[in-house]
Amino acid sequence: MESSSFLDARESVARLELLALAAETDLQHQAVKKELDRAKATLDQAFSQSSPAEQDQIVHMQNHINHLYDYNL
Repeated sequence: MESSSFLDARESVARLELLALAAETDLQHQAVKKELDRAKATLDQAFSQSSPAEQDQIVHMQNHINHLYDYNL
């Protein structure tokens, strides 16, 4: 069973991806940046409370958002 912190982290990354896809205005891009910060913090918090398999997925999600969003914002 997945931990609640891991589920929160997955949901945060999903929100980030949806916001980023829909962002067109400067205000929307600012919201994406805030959600990126939130997603990173949520992933960091979830890591220590997750199983080894979940930790592997968290590392993958962290790498994914770093690669896609840090360079595109």
